[in-house]
Amino acid sequence: MPNRAIEQLICKQQILTATATMSVAEAATAMRSARVGAIMVLKGGRLAGIFTERDALYRVLAEGRDPTKTRLGEVMTADPTTASPQMPFGHALHLMYERGFRHVPVVDKGVPVGMVSARDALGPELDQFESELKEREHLMEVMG
Repeated sequence: MPNRAIEQLICKQQILTATATMSVAEAATAMRSARVGAIMVLKGGRLAGIFTERDALYRVLAEGRDPTKTRLGEVMTADPTTASPQMPFGHALHLMYERGFRHVPVVDKGVPVGMVSARDALGPELDQFESELKEREHLMEVMG
């Protein structure tokens, strides 16, 4: 499993945040400008939710909602799964793989400090992670 600490991946990140009252259209514009696929939604400086490209597609567009009138608080994923900066990146990859999402907010005592995504695995960890998954699947087949 990739052992590099998440804090090494996020140390130079500019985190993108919003409030629950921001419109989906405003959030999408901010996400495009920052070239990211997710935005963290804060309440009182603490993480309240996450809004992703997938949320925009499934929860807004596919539902026929108006992105200029729909607020993030209506369509975000509330209380998302998070990681701590000290965790190995492999732990976040495992969370993404097992739970079927692409972004994991990184928080320290409830305060957002960064975001890791599946894209971050395109570095040296990707080959190692895929190899370990195949090995794990093979062991599961052997063990029955």
